[in-house]
Amino acid sequence: MESVLAFVIGVVIIVIGLGLSIGLHEIGHLVPAKLFKVKVTQYMIGFGPTIFSRRKGETEYGVKALPLGGYISMIGMFPPGKNGQAKADSTGFFRGLVQDARDSSAESITPGDEDRAFYRLPVWKRIIVMFGGPFMNLLLAVLFFGILFMGLGMPQPSTTIGSVNACALPATSERQTCESGDPQAPGAEAGLKPGDRIVSIDGTPITSWAQSTALIREHPNEAMTFVVERDGAERELTVTPMLSERYALDERGEVITGTDGQPETISAGFVGIGAANERVAQSPGTTLEAVGQQISGVAGIIVNLPQRMIDVANAAFGPGERDPNGPISVVGVGRVAGEIATIDTIPLVDKAAGMIGILGSLNVALFVFNLIPLLPLDGGHIAGALWEGIRRGFAKLFRRPDPGPVDLAKLMPLTLGVVVVVGAMSALLIYADLVKPVTLL
Repeated sequence: MESVLAFVIGVVIIVIGLGLSIGLHEIGHLVPAKLFKVKVTQYMIGFGPTIFSRRKGETEYGVKALPLGGYISMIGMFPPGKNGQAKADSTGFFRGLVQDARDSSAESITPGDEDRAFYRLPVWKRIIVMFGGPFMNLLLAVLFFGILFMGLGMPQPSTTIGSVNACALPATSERQTCESGDPQAPGAEAGLKPGDRIVSIDGTPITSWAQSTALIREHPNEAMTFVVERDGAERELTVTPMLSERYALDERGEVITGTDGQPETISAGFVGIGAANERVAQSPGTTLEAVGQQISGVAGIIVNLPQRMIDVANAAFGPGERDPNGPISVVGVGRVAGEIATIDTIPLVDKAAGMIGILGSLNVALFVFNLIPLLPLDGGHIAGALWEGIRRGFAKLFRRPDPGPVDLAKLMPLTLGVVVVVGAMSALLIYADLVKPVTLL
């Protein structure tokens, strides 16, 4: 029962965090829109039937039944048709879509508010309004990762021993448990214990775990004097590293892989101890670097999205396994958060760090996804405004008549296609997360 409750709490935390992220995304649009005197008739979190709403001034604020996003309604999103005609006879399904968009935009402009239509804003103001939402998600991502990296800190190996192996096994051994006949690990034989802090080795003060690892590896079959701090007092132990097959490490302590993609091994000194991790606060630069890496990673997933979705479909409807680094839906994110909350072998601070990291990653995903230059995404409106600015700039440069605003309503057929594709991908990801989820446990 406790694990079920913890799972539910983890899911609820992510749902609330996602709702706040969406709400603040829309505020990122709302504030500059009102600042530039655009009339905003609605501010809504979710889609579908309205659960709750309240009007303040000229704007209705509310929450809808399906928490799958949000929106603000600004009057005059699209310019009228040629010669200023908002309505016209239209034939054909796609022409009807275009004209319906123009008609809806025209009907949203109440008498006396003509100058407050969105399409009448200068290009730079429209870009600010539409970029405000994704920018808010970027700020939230920096905030969450700042809390994670600079506040809670990132786990790093300390100079304290976290584990002591009972036996010595080669790095390439297929088993991880000791059996009779296995040689005793030198650390256990010498009396090293978890919780011991290594003070020095052969008189060399130890300031990092990597330093101790390097000294041990360089002195196989040589007796070494370990000074450790245990229960507040220093103790001196003699440890003789044994020669063993170990993975080769680079200067950063990471395993070196060969041209065949397999880890390289070397013969080196081995004691059989592992470091206890401690959280170390990181610099602001590290935080920003992490956000940048997240942005790059999400952008890479989006660029390769067709193949990624094929992989998801093959896994969902076939025997294959899901790629743990592939796309997942909100359902999958909630499941991962619930699993983190149920792990009883990690401290509360690690659970909190996991939740904060998920929320930071979600906001990075919202930032990148919304900047895709396709309607109805924010990036589509930004791209339209930029193209209008380029057209008008060239017209002014070559002393040609002002070409007027870009008629984004003409892209409504493409917009419908984007909505259908995104909806289909969302449905596939949700199905995959239900039948073959990405799990931590």
